[in-house]
Amino acid sequence: MTVEFTLGQLAERLGAVLRGAADKPIRGLATLQDAGPDQLSFLANAQYRKFLADSHAAAVLLSEADAKDHGGDALIVANPYLAYAELSHLFDRKPVAAPGIHPTAVVAEDAFVDPSASIGAYVVIESGAQIAAGVTIGAQSVVGARSVIGEGGWLAPRVTLYHDVAIGKRVVIQSGAVLGGEGFGFANHKGVWQKIAQIGGVTLGDDVEIGANTTIDRGALADTRIGNGVKLDNQIMIAHNVQVGDNTAMAGCVGISGSTHIGRNCMIAGGVGMVGHIEVCDNVFVTGMTMVTRSITEPGAYSSGTAMQPAAEWKKSAARIRQLDEMARRVRELEKRLAAVTPSPDVSSDA
Repeated sequence: MTVEFTLGQLAERLGAVLRGAADKPIRGLATLQDAGPDQLSFLANAQYRKFLADSHAAAVLLSEADAKDHGGDALIVANPYLAYAELSHLFDRKPVAAPGIHPTAVVAEDAFVDPSASIGAYVVIESGAQIAAGVTIGAQSVVGARSVIGEGGWLAPRVTLYHDVAIGKRVVIQSGAVLGGEGFGFANHKGVWQKIAQIGGVTLGDDVEIGANTTIDRGALADTRIGNGVKLDNQIMIAHNVQVGDNTAMAGCVGISGSTHIGRNCMIAGGVGMVGHIEVCDNVFVTGMTMVTRSITEPGAYSSGTAMQPAAEWKKSAARIRQLDEMARRVRELEKRLAAVTPSPDVSSDA
């Protein structure tokens, strides 16, 4: 199905300044390099400005500064990337599921499913679960006992919610995600690991998004909690008892160890690891592959590790890093020797 809007309609929706023909048809979105004569593109990153002059796009979402150097049709906005994000939903081809329960689904007698919800093929909804209005649950997903999914939630195929998982409104969970699995809790007795029952749950706020194959373990005693507006990318590991504050975002392959508390409005880049039982305050940005080994108490950007360099240079640097402790001891010894042979400054007073 082809979706079509006029450039004028899109300008009105965004509150944008229109430069060009208001009746020009727009049938899709594309990058500057790939856009055709009926597609809208955008420029949000300076490194792509080189593609603007040769783009075949019908029009481009531009900031006022970039629009001055572009002679083609444009929608001029304060934030082109945000404008693109809003318009992307108009051209989204994701199928909309019809309300109802597929005949192959298995729904416990005491579970509640709102009539407006859509329950896909081979879904299992266990005892005491509650599915609110407008929820979509994709094929082969499992909703465990007493779990709750709030209004407008969307679960892709093959999502697993264990028992006692509470999800807020308008939550999106991609395929393969597992919420409420048992946390990694064991007590060692004479070299033998004794399992600790994980009797907490998982609680998600409103407007949360969970990426594919991401896992959020249930709490050992209290719930693992994910705040409102949190965005988690694919293949993230959230361990038991972790708390994540509102509007924090994490990129792929982040690993958060147990009982770590992360504040609001943080950005955690890909591959970051955090040890357990630490606290990260609000408004922290952690760059990719950083290992966070202690609490962060001041807002700001944090990094660890070394940047990429040619392998031969890296080997030399790594060798020098291994020598740092010995070098530090030698420097301290030299400082002591220097202090021992350096005469004290003369001290005199006027007669």
